[in-house]
Amino acid sequence: MKPANLRVKTRLEQFGLEFEIRILPAAVRTAVLAAEALDCAVGQIANSLIFRDKASRQAVLVMCAGDRRVDLQKVKLESGIELAKADADFVRQQTGFAIGGVPPVAHTRPLRTLLDNSLQRHAVIWAAAGTPESVFCMSPQQLQLITAGSWLDIAQS
Repeated sequence: MKPANLRVKTRLEQFGLEFEIRILPAAVRTAVLAAEALDCAVGQIANSLIFRDKASRQAVLVMCAGDRRVDLQKVKLESGIELAKADADFVRQQTGFAIGGVPPVAHTRPLRTLLDNSLQRHAVIWAAAGTPESVFCMSPQQLQLITAGSWLDIAQS
């Protein structure tokens, strides 16, 4: 296990929940590749997307099902936050992780987290565990618990 995976594992253990971090044979940088590797639906992949809040310039974590796309206009309407795209340097600086492996927890600093309702369609969802080849599974309720995120309707229809 890599140091990034251990950071995630340690943070998850602090919640008193046991999660198994699964290391896949190769990097899965897209939801489609992750779903193929895990033999699950693309919608069960919980994409961790880092955006920049235009007002505060802080990172915001948006989690959305792999078969949906975040709608930035809906985010603004639902949360009042106007988001901009974040580059790889910003993501690493704000989270401590590289794009493709950003987990929902264990970031360098606490992040405001928005959870799209699309993730609640499945009993089990998968998220990155710190590296592009690592994942862990949980329920949507556990995702909300570990992120303290707000459930919103922020994906494109």
